Amino acid sequence: MKWLIALVVAGVLACSVVWVVRWERNSVKGAYVNALPPYTQLRGLAFILEQDCYIFEFKSRESTYPLLGSHATVPDLPEEVKASNIGADLPNVRILGILRTGDGFRIASVRQDTSRAGKTITFEIVLDNESSRAYFKLDAFWMMDHTPEKIGAAPVILTSYAVPRVMM
Repeated sequence: MKWLIALVVAGVLACSVVWVVRWERNSVKGAYVNALPPYTQLRGLAFILEQDCYIFEFKSRESTYPLLGSHATVPDLPEEVKASNIGADLPNVRILGILRTGDGFRIASVRQDTSRAGKTITFEIVLDNESSRAYFKLDAFWMMDHTPEKIGAAPVILTSYAVPRVMM
């Protein structure tokens, strides 16, 4: 009987260790980097959308906030942005809403996500009329040009998605 209990305890411990290692290996650690030199000027910058976009999330992985993008950078999204796709049963993504050309947003914060795959920078954005929206904050990762990150510079919003709004 003692051997059976010892075997069960050893099995539970082994499973726990495997779970912890797997969790640690697949985890993503986020940190806000608004105060670091390449990102200090980004917070508060305002933009206007140049194309219709989906508010979505991937089914296979979690994100801190819903993502914003279109078929151009996320091939799993339908090509045409239309309201009838909201809630549609798509294989890899879940469409939560849409934003239209002319909608405005601003960068609320800059976040660095670190995982085993490396480090990535993303912008957390808020919409101009955030109080009337279902999602108060969105993740702009899929509408950004990340190539400047390779040389230590800040990424930028792709101009095909949005252009800076000039305040007068």
